[in-house]
Amino acid sequence: MTSAPLKLVGAHGSPYSRKMRAVLRYRRIPFRWILRGSPQDVGVPEVPIALIPVLVVPGTGGAGDEAMIDSTPQIRRLEQLYGERSVIPPDPVVAFLDALIEDYADEWLTKAMFHYRWAYPPDVRKASLILPMDRDVTAPAEELAGLSKVFGERQVGRLAVVGSNETTGPIIEASYRRLLRLLDAHLRVRPFITGGRPGASDFGLFGQLSQLALFDPTSTAVAVSEAPRVIAWLHHVEDLGSLEVSEADWTPRDELGQTIHALLSEVGRVYVPFLLANAAALERGE
Repeated sequence: MTSAPLKLVGAHGSPYSRKMRAVLRYRRIPFRWILRGSPQDVGVPEVPIALIPVLVVPGTGGAGDEAMIDSTPQIRRLEQLYGERSVIPPDPVVAFLDALIEDYADEWLTKAMFHYRWAYPPDVRKASLILPMDRDVTAPAEELAGLSKVFGERQVGRLAVVGSNETTGPIIEASYRRLLRLLDAHLRVRPFITGGRPGASDFGLFGQLSQLALFDPTSTAVAVSEAPRVIAWLHHVEDLGSLEVSEADWTPRDELGQTIHALLSEVGRVYVPFLLANAAALERGE
């Protein structure tokens, strides 16, 4: 275990940044939240790819700070450094299911997040205006206007990169609505995906839904209509530092129940076919 505070460098509009901040809060790990590009974003070691969040872990034995990207490896690294309040279920079967749902959230649900934010004009307007202020809320209006225009145009132009177009848009939106209903049904039975304490899957879902159901206007309106319980749940998961947990709070594998089966069926319905098609395309060099 390391005693020095960690650093988490991210942004409010980044689902993965919000995911990792919630993990650190729940695990009661001391850390500094630093907005990327802000005046406080100094002395952060370089990372191989300019992605956020960046997790900075103090070096040991006189070594310098170590920085890493990608939220799933970050979670696993924290498991090595800190023993208390783990987010990995001890049963390997349940841990696999938890990891699968986390991956679905990180890699499939993020398509819905990006689609809703940059495909609908009201959402584009809000995100373009507000998100650039993360760097400096006191920035002059003229400077912010320029940043907003460049930022918005760049993101809208990247819709195709995440697979959002006229053909796939309805598929992505239908998947989002189904997830909301499935999660709403599950939360009527248990407060978290794998029991009475959160796993990595809870934080993966929270990260994407912190944008979809709490920030972006169109997808938030869908959540209010389809699953207001999910919105309330997100407010809880934002900071679970006060939640007391024990090992008995993990649900045994044979008691996971129908609501988890239904959620896994949705993963199999949309995410697994996507992974198989993506792997086949990669093998063909496409």
